[in-house]
Amino acid sequence: MRTELLRFNGARERDPAIDAWMKGHADELGAIAHQWFEVMRKCGDEVRELLHDGCPVACLGDAPFGYVDVFASHVNVGFFHGAALPDPARLLQGAGKFMRHVKLKPGTATDAAALAKLIDRAYSHIKARVENG
Repeated sequence: MRTELLRFNGARERDPAIDAWMKGHADELGAIAHQWFEVMRKCGDEVRELLHDGCPVACLGDAPFGYVDVFASHVNVGFFHGAALPDPARLLQGAGKFMRHVKLKPGTATDAAALAKLIDRAYSHIKARVENG
């Protein structure tokens, strides 16, 4: 059984609210969030963004595929359909029906290639869902 896609109104090519959010998180954790949100931004020409629930969200049009969020001691790089993504490096955490995240901490090694691949897979997944219904 297929579920309806989550859709967000107001996604735009470049949201000034996200740039302000990034400036407000100018510390080490913010740099990590910014690095990975830039990877999401570069997934394709159709990527749009908005601030939702206080964090930057990357969408394909109006369908979200990823987000970043800063906490007291870590950054989450999250995926709206993470439960459906192949994750051979076993980076994803969470037990929700759909969402998963990768927790990043300063000074802790991250498999950057595997995380970049997850972001690409999340984008490809939402693109296939949007294009194929």
